[in-house]
Amino acid sequence: MSLEFIGFIGPSEQSESLAQRGQRVDNAFIKASIRAQEYGGFDKALIAVNSASPDSLAIGAYAAGISDSLGLLIAQRPGFTSPTLAARQLATLDQLSGGRVSVNVITGGDGGDLQRDGDFLPHDERYERTEEYLQVAKQVWTSSGPFDHSGKHFRVQGNHTAVRPLQKPHIPIYFSGASEAAVRVAAQHADVYMMWGEPLAQVQARIAAVRAEAAKFGRADKIRFSLSLRPIVADTEAEAWARADRILQRAKASYPASDFVKRRGANINVGSDRLVEIARQARVQDKRLWTEIAAVTAAAGNSTGLVGTPEQVAESVLDYYRLGVTTFLFRGFDPLQDAVAYGQHLIPLVRQQVAELERGAQRAVA
Repeated sequence: MSLEFIGFIGPSEQSESLAQRGQRVDNAFIKASIRAQEYGGFDKALIAVNSASPDSLAIGAYAAGISDSLGLLIAQRPGFTSPTLAARQLATLDQLSGGRVSVNVITGGDGGDLQRDGDFLPHDERYERTEEYLQVAKQVWTSSGPFDHSGKHFRVQGNHTAVRPLQKPHIPIYFSGASEAAVRVAAQHADVYMMWGEPLAQVQARIAAVRAEAAKFGRADKIRFSLSLRPIVADTEAEAWARADRILQRAKASYPASDFVKRRGANINVGSDRLVEIARQARVQDKRLWTEIAAVTAAAGNSTGLVGTPEQVAESVLDYYRLGVTTFLFRGFDPLQDAVAYGQHLIPLVRQQVAELERGAQRAVA
């Protein structure tokens, strides 16, 4: 199985436990973050989206001009841009970047945040719109001639674009969403289904559920799986847990007044609900999945992490790989320093252990 690591490009240096440093759009930080992740062996970096953040596509274009090989996973919310226009924008950037663009389709999330951008559709209707949006976008990318589309949410007549993605058959689609409505859309369209860091049993069950739904469309073997984690690594396990406690205390002190809480509405998404419930059950799940901070932040984004030495964390990552997870999104609480640490100490170990596991499997078959 192909192994992939995704990092994170934020517009400035901040996190749940770290107050913003520098400007809201900090060119120096963005450049440093890109270089650290590219040098550290990340395959891609996520550029996130919400109603208060700088535009993800604009940052993606800026990152494409700075980086040489780093893939760009650009988060987009259907409903704010016509699917024909969004498809052309992404295809153009894919051409300019040499085929390095992927799209992370975000449909649910915090309902209050969506409303701040003018989207008041109910939850399941948003996913219905997303399914239609992806139908249209994929036609823009792949149609050999003009096409028409007449649906509930979008109507297109005679669309035919002169710009196509460099990647074939189309730009890779990474899909997020934990609800049943989300799984139905992912089963039809996702190349990679993205999950937050839940315990092994829950991840295994979710993979099985998505594959079962995808089988209805003949796609059970077409979807890959991604897991988003916040690793906390140190030279010793005791030092790693001490750092986790410091992160937790800083988050408790700053979170009520932070942008993260201000952006949260009452309509929290299913994925956040799941993480908060996991945090209520135990501070640590499995060997070292740290859930405590999810209770503090109401799981505003991926918030659970693996805590320990690089060797211990790599071992836990390998447990998820054995379940079928082949893409790992690592985002640190200290974004730049953690990206460097992951590239120096964690990613090489995971790659080495996965290679050894695969060689063992090949010998067993032979």
